[in-house]
Amino acid sequence: MKPETIALHSGYECDPATKAVAVPIYQTVAYAFDSAAHGAALFDLEVEGFRYTRIANPTVAVLEKRVADLEGGVDALAVASGQTALYYTALNLVEPGHNIVSVPQLYGTTHTLFAHILPRMGVTVKFGRSDQPAELESLIDENTRALFCETVGNPAGNICDLEGLANVAQRARIPLVVDNTVPTPILIRPIEFGADIIIHSLTKFLGGHGTTLGGAVVDSGNFPWTENPERFAMFNTPDASYHGLVYTEHYGRNAFLGRMRSVFQRTMGAVLSPFNAFLLMQGIETVALRVERHVENARRVAEFLRADARVASVSYAGFPDNPYYALNQKYLGGRACSLLTFAIRGGFDAGTRFYDALKLFKRLVNLGDSKSLACHPASTTHRQMSPEEQRIAGIGPETIRLSVGIEHIDDIIADLDQALGAAIREG
Repeated sequence: MKPETIALHSGYECDPATKAVAVPIYQTVAYAFDSAAHGAALFDLEVEGFRYTRIANPTVAVLEKRVADLEGGVDALAVASGQTALYYTALNLVEPGHNIVSVPQLYGTTHTLFAHILPRMGVTVKFGRSDQPAELESLIDENTRALFCETVGNPAGNICDLEGLANVAQRARIPLVVDNTVPTPILIRPIEFGADIIIHSLTKFLGGHGTTLGGAVVDSGNFPWTENPERFAMFNTPDASYHGLVYTEHYGRNAFLGRMRSVFQRTMGAVLSPFNAFLLMQGIETVALRVERHVENARRVAEFLRADARVASVSYAGFPDNPYYALNQKYLGGRACSLLTFAIRGGFDAGTRFYDALKLFKRLVNLGDSKSLACHPASTTHRQMSPEEQRIAGIGPETIRLSVGIEHIDDIIADLDQALGAAIREG
C-alpha cells in the first residue's frame, strides 16, 4: 500500500468482538491468563499475546504496526515521548566505555542527552564539526556503536546525506540511527537509503494536533547483529535478566526492538498510554494531506521573507542557492520541509520585537502542529548550549524558527508582515 493508504488502514481491519471500524481504546492495565501454563508461556515469550500494558497493548500495537509500515520497517515500539525513543535507543546500543558519533545539528534536548546525560553513564558522544560523511567517519573508532543524525535538522534545516552516512556506517559495521521527525515518512523513508533504525517524536507532524505526546522507534530489520557477536554482545549472548534469552536467536530480524521492549520498556516503563495511541492515530490518518499543505505554505512564506528588505537572511532548502538544495532534490523530491529559520535586519533586538508582535503564530517550542508556530531557539530549545555550540548547530542569537502551519497562506503572510513592520518601526 502507498503511504496515504497505510496511514488509514495498516494494522487493523475491524474489532473481532464488535466489528467496530475505529480502533478501540483498550484502556486496561492487565490481561487474563487462561491458566498458569498460559501465563508462563506468555512470560517465556513462547506464545503471542498480551500480559501487561507496560509491555504491550492492543491499541498501541496498531499504532506500532502503522508507523513501522509507513517507514518500511519490520517492527516499531511506541513509547511515551520522542525523547524516550532516543534514550531507549541509546541504552539498547551502548554500554560504559562505548561511544556514539553524531552530526552537530541537533534538537536542543537531544544535544543535552548526548553532551551531558550519557557521559555520566560512561558513554561518550562525539560531535562532528559538520554533517559531512567524511568528517563523521574520521571520529569513528573501535568503541563506536552507532552513527546518529536527524534527516532534517531542527532548527538548522540541514539535510543529511543519508546514502553517504549509510556507507560510512556500513564500513564501520555499526547501525545508522536517524531521527525522521521533521520530514516524516511522507517526504522521505530513510530505510530506503540505508538507515537501520528510525526515531520519531510522534508529538510533532505525525500527531499534528499539538495535543498528545508520543514517540516511536522503528527497526529496519536489516542490520546484521549476528555478524558482530562481540561488538553487540547484548543481542547475541544469554540475558540473565530474562531467563537466559538470546535476542537474535528468539527474535531474528526483530532482535533490536525485542530487546528494547523486554529490557527497557518492561523495566523502566515510559509507556505510551492507549488513549494517546488512539489520538495519535487520528493525526496519522491525515498526515499526508497536512504535509502537502505544510510544504506549499512554507514555500510561499520563504519566498515572501526572502523578497522582504526587512529580512537579513532565510535558511530554506528549497532555494537553489541553499547549500542543501541538491540533497533536498535527491531525498525529499524537492519538497522542502515546513521548518525554516530566518533573521531580521537589526539583529537580536529586532528579532525579539518581531517575535513579541506575532498574533496568528503561536510562541512556543513545539513544531509540526497544524497551527503555525514560532520559536526563538537561543533562548528556549537551545538555551543550554554555548554560543559556539549554537553556531555549529545552525542558529544565532537573532534566529527565528518557524513551523509553518496549514492555515490560509494569506493569513500567515499577513501576520508575518505586520510583525516585521512592528519590529522595524519600533527599532
